[in-house]
Amino acid sequence: MFKLSIGVLMIFVAAQAAQAQVTVDISKITCEQFNVLPKADSVAVWLSGYYHGQHRDSVIDMNKFDENVRNLRAACRLPDNFKRSVMQVIESNLPK
Repeated sequence: MFKLSIGVLMIFVAAQAAQAQVTVDISKITCEQFNVLPKADSVAVWLSGYYHGQHRDSVIDMNKFDENVRNLRAACRLPDNFKRSVMQVIESNLPK
């Protein structure tokens, strides 16, 4: 019984450690990584907030947001963009 209790305690501690905070430098995510990223939608939302914040724009057109995400995904599927960062791809498509 003691061994079972120790085993359960070790699993609980390991599970807590597995939920440790993870930080990501969004500026370094390549399109290749973005294409397989399980939380790509979260990255897209963060990027939208980042660029809207730069322009001090607090209004988001959700239809335009969805279109922008589709366009970003399409751009990141192009072989020429695989090694480019997602932010480079976005910035190369922003109006000047």
